Amino acid sequence: MIYPKIALAQSIIEICLAKGITNIIISPGSRNAPLTIGFAQNPNFKCYSIADERCAAFFALGIAQQTKKPTAIVCTSGSALLNYYPAVAEAFYSQIPLIVISADRPQSKIDIGDGQTIRQENVFQNHSVFNANLTEDVSVENDLKINKAIETAILQKGPVHINAPFEEPLYETVEKLSVEPKITYSDETLGTKLIENEAEFVSIWNTAKRKLVLVGVNEANSIDDKIIENFANDPSIVVLTETTSNLHHPSFINSIDTLITPFDDADFEEFQPEILVTFGGMIVSKRIKAFLRKYKPKHHWHIDTLRAYDTFSALTQHFVMQPNDFFNELLSKTIFTESNYFAEINAIYDLRKARRTEYLEKIPFSDFKVFEKVIESLPKNSQLQISNSSAIRYAQLIDIENSIEVFCNRGTSGIDGSTSTAIGAAVGSTKQGVFITGDISFLYDSNALWNSYIPKNFKIILINNGGGGIFRILPGHEEKPVFNTYFETSHHLTAEHLAKMYGFNYFKASDVISLETGIEALYYENDNPSIFEIFTPTLENDVILKQYFRDLNIQ
Repeated sequence: MIYPKIALAQSIIEICLAKGITNIIISPGSRNAPLTIGFAQNPNFKCYSIADERCAAFFALGIAQQTKKPTAIVCTSGSALLNYYPAVAEAFYSQIPLIVISADRPQSKIDIGDGQTIRQENVFQNHSVFNANLTEDVSVENDLKINKAIETAILQKGPVHINAPFEEPLYETVEKLSVEPKITYSDETLGTKLIENEAEFVSIWNTAKRKLVLVGVNEANSIDDKIIENFANDPSIVVLTETTSNLHHPSFINSIDTLITPFDDADFEEFQPEILVTFGGMIVSKRIKAFLRKYKPKHHWHIDTLRAYDTFSALTQHFVMQPNDFFNELLSKTIFTESNYFAEINAIYDLRKARRTEYLEKIPFSDFKVFEKVIESLPKNSQLQISNSSAIRYAQLIDIENSIEVFCNRGTSGIDGSTSTAIGAAVGSTKQGVFITGDISFLYDSNALWNSYIPKNFKIILINNGGGGIFRILPGHEEKPVFNTYFETSHHLTAEHLAKMYGFNYFKASDVISLETGIEALYYENDNPSIFEIFTPTLENDVILKQYFRDLNIQ
């Protein structure tokens, strides 16, 4: 076995191995050579080389998202480290374990004018769950910091930063380890399985006639079927699910905006819950957030082993539990409450769904029509990644087949690493990977395609409407040069030459006929990863979407 000569690098590598951290994404550099040599020469690690650090970090995030295990990213000193920050912030808010290992100059070289040096210590302080600032020499103190960083990433489901200073020479190797690092083991667990003051909450639950369950980003198959059936059979419960909730039942409302956009004040007052129960990650729908901030529930319970954001300024109780444990405990002691809450809301939603079907049948080729066709064609049991902005919002309006798992970087809701995350997720999963993205998000992260590990059956569906379509959907846009240039980012670029450069199959469509032909070709061709670019009319898309919400209220 070949090891780096620098003992500190040996310690980091050996502790990672002992802790089961085996997926290592390395960006080429010199200062991190001791780490690169050690990880890459050890067959116990699966190493990936991704040149662009921002892409590398999001790629790692995608792997960690799917494997549910920490993934390590390794970079050289200087600004390379700063390029990790968008993914670090996403991991922090999406509760994904990410281990950043940065090589650094020795402390004596910082702020003296030496090349490729910045103040690396604690650089992610605001968006990390632990920071291990190591010293050059091997020590028990260093070992404890490395152990603690990895344990914290696992326990708190977030990013940690290990900063390791190395002095030259950097490339020397040895055949035997010179260290025997200390390995620690944590027996900490997250949350409890018991509800404190249970009788109080059971009483509140049993007397409430309007209970609203709102589910954000959520892991598939994490809630027992008996809990789902309890929700569905209780006439006092309405369940609102988002596309990323991965929670399904015919009685659940899976397009929140379709339901509530046409509501007036009287409707909202009827819909106002006595109890709001939330679990899962971030919520996409701005409309549901605005509603609950204005028409606050008397009780807002959030269930999460780590955090409870007061999103609606109404939080009354944080249950530090797994949602499944909470509901198993609560519902075993509660009764169904007589109520017409579900029946009334469900009747409205049934009408809305009928209006949606009618509207989709009559609209011309547009973003909305494309999302309908693309989503209904997705392979069963596939893994769907969706980029932010208008893409995730359109997806919220279309029913997605229950066997498809849906993901989106909703931690920070940024467009910056959606493609890289999707590719990492495809690598980290055995399922067919499909990525739906808008043109600005795709172009912004086009270095994601500079990646040697993309599965051959990976599919990118690129909806190109010639700019940031989200800004046309938002209130206040006007057709003026300032809007077109600085908000919408109008352009005439396509992905065709990028596809050729990176060895992707390329298909395109600009009407319903070519869309249907392209979809068929997309899933037939598996010799290389594929990009299917669909060109939609820039000026018509927002008009068609806004008219949809108006038509929902037609009797």
